[in-house]
Amino acid sequence: MKRQYLDQVRNGKTLTKKEQITMIWQLSFPAILAQLSSILMQYIDAAMVGRLGADDSASIGLVSTTTWLIGGLCSAAGTGFTVQIAHKIGAKKEEEARSVMKHGLFAVFLFALFFSLLGVGISRYLPGWMGANKEIWRSATIYFLIYSISLPVLQIVYAAGGMIQCSGNMKFPSIVDIMMCVLDVIFNFFLIFPSRRVEFLGTSLWVPGANLRVAGAALGTALAEITCGSLLLFYLLFYSPALHLRKGDRKFSKKAELIRAARISLPACIESVIMGLSYVAFTRIVAPLGKIPLAAHSFSITAESVCYMPGYGIGAAATTIVGQTYGAKRKKLANQMGMFATFLGMGIMTLMGMFLFIFAPFMIGLLSPDPGIRELGTMVLRIEAFAEPMYAASIVVSGVFRGQGKTLLSSILNLVSVWLVRIPVAAILAGRLGLKGVWIAMCLELIVRGSLFLLAFAMERKKEEKLFFLPVHDKMTGDER
Repeated sequence: MKRQYLDQVRNGKTLTKKEQITMIWQLSFPAILAQLSSILMQYIDAAMVGRLGADDSASIGLVSTTTWLIGGLCSAAGTGFTVQIAHKIGAKKEEEARSVMKHGLFAVFLFALFFSLLGVGISRYLPGWMGANKEIWRSATIYFLIYSISLPVLQIVYAAGGMIQCSGNMKFPSIVDIMMCVLDVIFNFFLIFPSRRVEFLGTSLWVPGANLRVAGAALGTALAEITCGSLLLFYLLFYSPALHLRKGDRKFSKKAELIRAARISLPACIESVIMGLSYVAFTRIVAPLGKIPLAAHSFSITAESVCYMPGYGIGAAATTIVGQTYGAKRKKLANQMGMFATFLGMGIMTLMGMFLFIFAPFMIGLLSPDPGIRELGTMVLRIEAFAEPMYAASIVVSGVFRGQGKTLLSSILNLVSVWLVRIPVAAILAGRLGLKGVWIAMCLELIVRGSLFLLAFAMERKKEEKLFFLPVHDKMTGDER
């Protein structure tokens, strides 16, 4: 059915509002399921490390924002190619889409290799730069080093998965994402802890273990990424209906593809730098508060992610739908479906925010047995619950803009919101209210950010359509649609 709806879009057929909403949901659901399963596995992963103590938990939390920065940059580098693929498939130019795919995979691998070498070089200095206590420097360095070495493989996961999704197949990457999470937990189970006896169904079993602690957590993730990245790449190159390699494909202008990719990816990379550096600065504000607040901060981010991951799933679907619809020259239809996706994301994340407020003690309790961490985590999660609806707006509208190729607009909005609201307010409130003040600043900033994205989306729709709501007619052609 999903393929049928996208085919209707590409062939200029009319879609009723019910069909548009159904398509958004059908494309979103696999991605939402994958995101939620990913968070569930991250919960288990974090809980494993949490059982080792506050020092090990804090060491991972210390460098996690830097890994987000680098990972976000690598993911953004592939955006220019995935958006082109969606546009070309929407325009029924699949041969050109395959050319973009081949050049894109090579380009993003080189990009990730550069940051891998950079990460290896700075790994020993990073904990000191972040202002953490010296007792967690060594484990934090080891974790970041292993992450940096595995970065090129992680980039293949991002790029291949994104290309498959933009071709209209949300299901297979979602299945692989779930598989990656399961493998991560299995590998961590054997790599983090020492050999031990465990009780299972009333029987005592001896389980081998490497006792690598934080290093085991990093290695488990890397091995899961290598396994699943290989599957995604194999499917993309040999089984994807639109993108698998074919003999006799013509060669297209590599220069034109790279220029187009750079125009789309550069703002996305700037956005990743803006957001990544803000996360680093945010952690730099939290780190001096002590290892208990730092660990509570890290665990609370993991706990909250169960609420916003549905938004990212819907945002990914919006990128695919809007990208292909734009490629088919049906801009008004693209804007209308972007609006429906935004409302869907806000509705789901409002419910998730209510869930977060009610079950905050249970959620943070799953991750750490430490009473201090639990108390702080519960408090800040209940603060953050109020930001979820507007956070959804920023996530989904950003996916819509990405599908349109308007990545610069997202970068500007994030720059204004994060650096003019979150960081200065957090710096002021941290000294007065501690971790509570930091999360009040984050809640306020997310509300501001969502408002800015909604306003920008409304203005873009009005500029293109002259009226905010405009019915889509079957006989319209080209940009009239």
